Amino acid sequence: MTEHQEDLQKQLKEIEKWEKEQQKVWFWDKLSRLPFQLLDKLTPDFIHKKIGTLLDEVGSFIQTGGQYLTSEKQIIKHFQKKLPDEPIDSLQDVQKAPLAIMDDIAESMGRNRANAAAVQGATTGVGGVFTLAADIPAVLGLSLKTLQDIAVAYGYDPKEKKERVFIVKCLQLSSADIVGKKSILKELKDYDQDSRTYKSAASQIQGWREVVYSYRDSFGWKKFFQMVPVAGMVFGASANRSALHSIAETGMMLYKKRRILERLKETE
Repeated sequence: MTEHQEDLQKQLKEIEKWEKEQQKVWFWDKLSRLPFQLLDKLTPDFIHKKIGTLLDEVGSFIQTGGQYLTSEKQIIKHFQKKLPDEPIDSLQDVQKAPLAIMDDIAESMGRNRANAAAVQGATTGVGGVFTLAADIPAVLGLSLKTLQDIAVAYGYDPKEKKERVFIVKCLQLSSADIVGKKSILKELKDYDQDSRTYKSAASQIQGWREVVYSYRDSFGWKKFFQMVPVAGMVFGASANRSALHSIAETGMMLYKKRRILERLKETE
C-alpha cells in the first residue's frame, strides 16, 4: 500500500464532491427523456419485440453473468506491465496495487469501450429506426463489460453476485433521474461495511426491464436523432460515446470509493 491516510482522505472527499454533483437537478436531463415517449408510439411492434428478446438475454447477467462476463486475465496483464517488479498474478495482488495505477488502467478500459460504442453507434445510425433495435442492447452489453473491467481494475471480482448487483446499481445511477440518484447513492453508502446493504440493494432491483428502460430513456435527444437515416451515424456515435463515458466515470468513482474505504479501514 503506497498511499498515506491523508492522501486517501483527500481522494475520498473528491469522490464525495462528485456524488453531490450527481444529485443536482438539471433541466435538460428531464427534458432529454421526453423523445422516448414519442419514440415508443412511432416504433413498429416488431422492433419492440426484438428489443424485448435481447433485453431478456441481458437480464441473465445478474444471476450468472452469462456471455457478458469479462476476462480478468487480460486486465491483470496490464498490471503486470505497469508493475514489472511486483508479482501480479491474481485479484488479491491487484488489490495491493497503488490507486494511481488502478485509476490509469480503469480509465484506459473505459476509453477503449467508449470508442467501441461510438463505432457501434455510427454503424447502426446508418439505418435509422430499424437498426436502433440492435444498437441499444449492444450498448448495454458494452456497458456491463465496461463496469466489470473497472471492477477488476480496483480488485473486485465480477463473478461474485454481490459485484454483479453493484454493477447494476452503477448502471442505474448513471441513467437515473435526480430522485433515483439520491436513493442509489444512499443505498450504496455502506455496501461493504454492512451485509444488509447488499441484501437491500439486491432486493430493490425490481426487474431488469425497469433498469433497461430507464437506461434507454437517458439517451434522450441524441438517440432520437439517430432515427434519421445516414445522419444518424453522427448522432449515434456521439450518444454512445457519451453514455459509455458517463458509465465509466460512475464505475470508477464508486469502485474507487470502496477501495479507499477498505484501505482507510486497514490503517485504523
